[in-house]
Amino acid sequence: MKRTCVFVAAVLCLPALHAAEPSPWPAGQKTAISLSYDDSLNSQLDNAIPALNQYNFKGSFYLNLSASVTYDRLTEWRQAAADGHELGNHTIYHACSKSQPGTDWVKAYNDIDKRTVEQMRDEILVANAFLHAIDGKQGRTFTPPCGHTETANGNYLPAVSDLFVSIKGSEQPQPKNFTQVFLPHGQSGAELIGMVEAASAEYALVQLIFHGIGGDHLSVSDQTHRELLAYFDKNKQDYWVDTYINIMQHVQKNLP
Repeated sequence: MKRTCVFVAAVLCLPALHAAEPSPWPAGQKTAISLSYDDSLNSQLDNAIPALNQYNFKGSFYLNLSASVTYDRLTEWRQAAADGHELGNHTIYHACSKSQPGTDWVKAYNDIDKRTVEQMRDEILVANAFLHAIDGKQGRTFTPPCGHTETANGNYLPAVSDLFVSIKGSEQPQPKNFTQVFLPHGQSGAELIGMVEAASAEYALVQLIFHGIGGDHLSVSDQTHRELLAYFDKNKQDYWVDTYINIMQHVQKNLP
């Protein structure tokens, strides 16, 4: 399915922690890294999770619960959660706006422009129940599909904020100038590493939202992904790589 991302054109320019300030992270690292993977894709199970496991890093996987990959490979998603990876809510049907550029692939019946806030909350509640049936967990985070949050009767995020530890793109609470988000697509390992290094000089949290890893859509190569993980592995003193939920729970407990 062809998809064009509009979500992380939105770079979250929340505030810089300067070098003179103490690190907010558990072992004094300068930057926290959230590696997340959207849409329930085969290449994530085939390539991303084995690479993460090799380096003992934990990722956050935002499942599109109506995707055949979710239920066809349910045992593998359950194992991923047992291994410490996060399973996040990405709704059931992945509704996006057909009125936005590059969204011709959105089916008419799945157009968020025609949904209501109440419908989105109901869907997201069911998605949380489905995820609980997979991993047995209660706490959850959410990534809005395509970053589109406007329905026919308004923005649905305020109506679902009570259901989540944090929502990507509207993290609360947080210090000013805190995080930057990237959507990798086609870069080399060196290019991604350069992006991370530049961002980490200014921001305390860098979020990379992947889709395909060596296949599927909006992809980077398996080699690119592994080169990035190897870089983080060699620089553990500088980077705290963890799930989005663990990072945001730490933020909420420890940062003003």
